[in-house]
Amino acid sequence: MKSKLKNLSEIVARANDSFYCKYNNINTLIGIMDKTLRNQGMKADAITIDCIVQDKRIVILLHDHKPDIADIALGNKEGHIYSSSEYQLNEISEAVIVNMMEVNFIS
Repeated sequence: MKSKLKNLSEIVARANDSFYCKYNNINTLIGIMDKTLRNQGMKADAITIDCIVQDKRIVILLHDHKPDIADIALGNKEGHIYSSSEYQLNEISEAVIVNMMEVNFIS
């Protein structure tokens, strides 16, 4: 696993733990795609955060050609994207991820 993906996945894992401490009635699932996208010909890695009950997903995409940027897409598990934004990697913190989770997973 590349170091950027590893570091970001650790931030996401801590954010997920913090989110669960605040909202223990909402279960989330984290996925790390470090080979799946590459096997499909895409030069990128991704982290997904799923809220199964809400049928919502946050996808954090790390493209090789944008080494300091993460694309973060909000959508559902079927792959429909509602919005997408770019973030500087150094701006993504546990608090930023928790806030995204709250905005997208709390109805």
